[in-house]
Amino acid sequence: MGTPANRDGPEIVTFGCRLNTYESEVMRTHARNAGLENVVIVNTCAVTGEAERQARQTIRKLRRDNPDARIVVTGCAAQIDPARYAAMPEVDQVLGNQEKLQPESWGLAPAEKVLVNDIMSVTETAGHLIGGFEDRARAFVQVQQGCDHRCTFCIIPFGRGPSRSVPIGAVVEQVRALTAAGYNEVVLSGVDITSYGPDLPGTPTLGQMVRRLLACVPELPRLRLSSLDCIEMDEDLWRLIAEEPRLMPHLHLSLQAGDDLVLKRMKRRHGRADAVAFCERVRSLRPDVVFGADLIAGFPTETEAMFRNTLALVEDCGLTWLHVFPYSARPGTPAARMPQDNAPFRKERAARLRAAGDAAVACYLDACVGRTAMVLIESGDLGRTEHFAEIRLGTAFPPGALVPARITGHADGHLTGQPLSPPTMPPVSP
Repeated sequence: MGTPANRDGPEIVTFGCRLNTYESEVMRTHARNAGLENVVIVNTCAVTGEAERQARQTIRKLRRDNPDARIVVTGCAAQIDPARYAAMPEVDQVLGNQEKLQPESWGLAPAEKVLVNDIMSVTETAGHLIGGFEDRARAFVQVQQGCDHRCTFCIIPFGRGPSRSVPIGAVVEQVRALTAAGYNEVVLSGVDITSYGPDLPGTPTLGQMVRRLLACVPELPRLRLSSLDCIEMDEDLWRLIAEEPRLMPHLHLSLQAGDDLVLKRMKRRHGRADAVAFCERVRSLRPDVVFGADLIAGFPTETEAMFRNTLALVEDCGLTWLHVFPYSARPGTPAARMPQDNAPFRKERAARLRAAGDAAVACYLDACVGRTAMVLIESGDLGRTEHFAEIRLGTAFPPGALVPARITGHADGHLTGQPLSPPTMPPVSP
C-alpha cells in the first residue's frame, strides 16, 4: 500500500521504492514553494500489476475523501501509461517522472491535463536539494536514475529512462546539508546505483563517489547503499567494504533467482556462482556483514528443480533479510509472453522462500543476543541496528537519535535491548 505523508503543504501518497520516497520530498518542496494548497499527489509504482491496482484504488478513495482537492498523479505507472490515469474522472493532472521534479510544473494551474515527455530521450538528472524528510530517522539521496538493462520481467526502464548519474559535488552538497539538519544516517538510492558514473566527466565509479563523499562529509555517522548488482562492483567499493566503518554492514542484493537457466531467461547479467562468490568475498572482508536480497518465485518456465536452486541460495549465500515476490506478469515485458504454466505454484513457492527467510532471521537474531549495537531510532523505542535489524529498547527517544544498546533477546522478529549511555541526539527542528 502507499504511504501517506502530510507534514504541511500537499498530501503525498507514495508507492514503491526508496527513490520514489526521495522524489516525493522533492515534489513537496516544489509544491510548497509554489504556494499550492488543497493538492493531493499520488506517486505511483509500476513494478507489478498489483502495485498499479492499489494506486488506482487509492486514487478513487482519495477523491471520495477530498472532493474539492486537486489530485495529481505521477510516478512510473503514470509515465508508462499516462492515458489510463488521465481517463480516470478522479484525476486532475498527470505528470511524468521528469516533469514532477521540475519546479515550473507546480507553479501554475495546469494548462494541459497530461504533461509526460519521452523519458527515453532524457540524458541528465539533477541532484535536488531538500531540507528533510517526513521520516526523521534517515534521509534518502538520489545518486542515479534510470536503467540501461532490459531484464525480461521489468518495465521500470520505460518509466525511468536511461541510466544517468548525479555529479559527485551535488551528492556531497545534499548529504552535507542533511547531516547539518540532524540526520545521522543517509541512504544512497537509485534505480541501478552500481551503474553510477559512466555518463559523468572522468567516469567515476560508485566506489569512487562514496569514498569522496565520506571524505568530504566526515560528520556523517552512517551511510547505507540501496540495492546492489553483484556483477557491477568496482575495486574502490570493495576497499570501502573492508575499511570504512561508517559504511553500514548490511548490503541488499538484486539477485532475483538462484538457477542459471532462470537467470538467463530473466536476462540477468550474473550467474549463480557470481552471487555466491560475491557474498563469500564480502564476508571475508567484513565478517559481520548481513545480506538482504530480492527473489522472485515462480518466474515463467521455472521448474521445481530450478526453484530448489533458488531456495538453496538462501543458505549458500547466507542471506538474511529477504524480499520475496511471487512472479506477476507485467504487460509489455518479454516475460509476460513466456509460457505461464507454473502460475498455480507461485504463491506456494514464495511461501517456502519466506519460510527460509524467517528461519534465517531467527538464527541471526539468536546470534545477536549479548552483543552491543548502535541503534538509530525510527519511532518511540523502535530502531534499527547497523545491520538493519529492528530492535525495541523499552525507552522512547526522538527519531534520528543514535543510542548505544546491549541486545538482551528477541521476540516476534525483532531484537530487544537495553540503552547503555546517553544517545547522540538530532538537533531540534525549528
